[in-house]
Amino acid sequence: MSKANCREETDAQALAERCAEALWSGDRASQALGMRIVSVGEGRSEVSMVVRGDMLSGHGLVHGGMVFSLADSAFALACNSRNHISYAMSCSIDFVRPAVLGDKLTAKAQEQSLTRSSGFYEITVSNQNDKVIAHFRGRSFTRGEPLIDQQGL
Repeated sequence: MSKANCREETDAQALAERCAEALWSGDRASQALGMRIVSVGEGRSEVSMVVRGDMLSGHGLVHGGMVFSLADSAFALACNSRNHISYAMSCSIDFVRPAVLGDKLTAKAQEQSLTRSSGFYEITVSNQNDKVIAHFRGRSFTRGEPLIDQQGL
C-alpha cells in the first residue's frame, strides 16, 4: 500500500470515529438502552447491547422493537461515517430467532452501495454465541451537509 493510500485510510478511519462520537453524544435513546459502540469505520459499524428485564415482551422474550433499535443505531453510525448527514429513508427487519434476558446482542452494519444521495446497508444482529437473531436492511438519504467540522483532520 502506498503512503498516500495508507494516509487516506487513516484519515477515513479518523473521520468515521469523529462522526460516530458526534452522533453518539446526542443519541440519548441508544445510550438509555445501554448500547455501546464496539467499532466504526468507513461505511460500517458494530454496536452491542445486553438484554435487560425492561426490554422483554409479554412472551418473556426480547421485544422486537429493541432488536430493531439496536440495528437502527448501527445503521445510523455506518451511514453517517463519511461526514454527510444521512437519515433512514426505509428499513425492514426479518427476525430469525428470539433473544432472551441476559443475551449480549451485537449489530454489525455494512454498506452495500452508496450514491451521492442514498445508500443501502445490511445489518446482522447476533447473540453472544454468534447465533443470528435478525437481518435488517436500511436505505439512507443523504442531505449533502457535513455532520462535523473536518478542520484538524
